Amino acid sequence: MQDLAQEDSAKPEDAKPNESPKKNPVCSYNEWDPLEEVIVGRVEGACVPPFTVEVKANTYEKNWSFFVKNGGKPFPNEHMRKAVEEVEEFCNILKHEGVNVRRPEPVNWSEVYKTPWFESPGLYASMPRDILLVVGDEIIECPMAWRTRFFEYRAYRSLIKEYFQEGANWTTAPKPTMADELYDQEYPMRSVEDRHKLAAEGKFVTTEFEPCFDAADFMRAGRDIFAQRSQVTNFMGIEWMRRHLEPKGYNVHTISFKDPNPMHIDATFNIIGPGLVLSNPDRPCHQIDMFKKAGWTIVHPPTPEMPDGHPLWMSSKWLSMNVLMIDPKRVVCDSNEVATQKMFEKLGIKTIKVNLRHANSLGGGFHCWTCDVRRRGGLESYL
Repeated sequence: MQDLAQEDSAKPEDAKPNESPKKNPVCSYNEWDPLEEVIVGRVEGACVPPFTVEVKANTYEKNWSFFVKNGGKPFPNEHMRKAVEEVEEFCNILKHEGVNVRRPEPVNWSEVYKTPWFESPGLYASMPRDILLVVGDEIIECPMAWRTRFFEYRAYRSLIKEYFQEGANWTTAPKPTMADELYDQEYPMRSVEDRHKLAAEGKFVTTEFEPCFDAADFMRAGRDIFAQRSQVTNFMGIEWMRRHLEPKGYNVHTISFKDPNPMHIDATFNIIGPGLVLSNPDRPCHQIDMFKKAGWTIVHPPTPEMPDGHPLWMSSKWLSMNVLMIDPKRVVCDSNEVATQKMFEKLGIKTIKVNLRHANSLGGGFHCWTCDVRRRGGLESYL
């Protein structure tokens, strides 16, 4: 016992007085500071979601038969094989650019699970941007709103535990039951015209029964965080985030767009630098004057060049603007989108061209497929 006591008392004296504190593994305040570490999603194990009311409200009519026929099954094998190759190459390019790349664990998402309120297979761990939101040194697990995504956190849990053990703050938002009351079971959507009408009336497939939100409906710009009410993020969810973050010095702003099917803000309004934002010309922001008065530069990206025949089961062609900033002067963008590349070049931003077309079919571009865990920079105000 005496030896142990002596050993313990010696520890403070043995510590190096000039040793700098350990760097927090999680720290990111915006979408553009120099990127040091990122989580990139996985294709493996992805499962077609069943054609439920919330899936119907977030997808296009031309794809509905695909979900009816294939719900609960793996996505087409050859398409996924090509997607895996693309994502692996994306990871290699990020590493070449000096970014540390982390991956979620593989999971078989076709296994059916049951809660007291519903039964469902899973979806995937392809889009970490949807489930994880990093604000400063805190990583927030967001609850999401699709029943197929209820247990998606499983793929990321070991990573998040590691970050927590190394000093990061970890918050899990309230998990919704996803009971029938969370969804408008009679959501009257039969056509694109219906979508426009319902969106204009502020009606969505998710109700205000309980908080729900996807991380991808929030866009960070230092002390100001912008959120949209969408098919997967309700006002209760935004209010939860506001009450959680505002005591820490952040302002959570609710903004909206002329969008017939809002789901995730980053293919509509993507902030790529201090006071610099890509604003979808097809989905104008109703609050754009707020940004203009603050002196922001509003850039309207060119029309996407995605071929009509390419399958996009859960997204639009505007993934062309769903880019990932490596730093204010480097951007990862689609190697097929020549007009978008020229837009960045005119802005003085170097393009790192990557092909992600088959991976796009799962519903996301470079921003969606990633979660920036650590960027080099501090907390500032830009509004």
